[in-house]
Amino acid sequence: MEKKKYNFSEITYKILKKIINIKQVRNRKIFKNWSDFKFEINKYDEEFLLNLIKANEYNIDFYMENQLFGHFINPLLNRVYFYGENYREWFQAEIYGTINGNIFKGKADFLVASGDLEPINPFFFLREFKKQKTDSEPLMQLIAEMVVAIEINKSKKMLGAYNIGRLWYFVILEKISNNKYQFHESESFNSCKIEELKQIYKNLHYIKHKIINNFVKN
Repeated sequence: MEKKKYNFSEITYKILKKIINIKQVRNRKIFKNWSDFKFEINKYDEEFLLNLIKANEYNIDFYMENQLFGHFINPLLNRVYFYGENYREWFQAEIYGTINGNIFKGKADFLVASGDLEPINPFFFLREFKKQKTDSEPLMQLIAEMVVAIEINKSKKMLGAYNIGRLWYFVILEKISNNKYQFHESESFNSCKIEELKQIYKNLHYIKHKIINNFVKN
């Protein structure tokens, strides 16, 4: 029988639940380690974050996706600097995988992975969306990418995030058993409020820390 193909951009919860057993964990205890992460935001970081808000807060709700990424997201990611021995960042990287006989494929907006000339083992995904969800399901599209990454890595956990305009959400996906997954979604963070942008920045550094210490070294 011919395999059915899905692009990540068309994935919905209805489609995903037909292919895998997926469940949401209805608490956020898993994110306590993130908020407890010891990372100092120095005066230069704070000045950078304040200037990022100042330059974008009145325009961010009107940005197209490429404007949002270029003006706000990319400078923030560059500040975190997802580069190191055996890992680096990728933009619009093509990934694909077969999940229970179905092919998932598409381009990842932002990906941290091992590899020199092409991504090999994915560690973290970020998907970007316009300010309104409309008829798309950003969380499910992100989870579909993360499911593929878990299969590529033959691992049990994957980290991700998505944003809708000024709002950011962080996601952890866990593979419980064959074809059974559960996901955790953080509270929303408003990137135009300095204390919440600091937490976004801190979370990104926590992810970098996990990549270095849990994925790359092991």
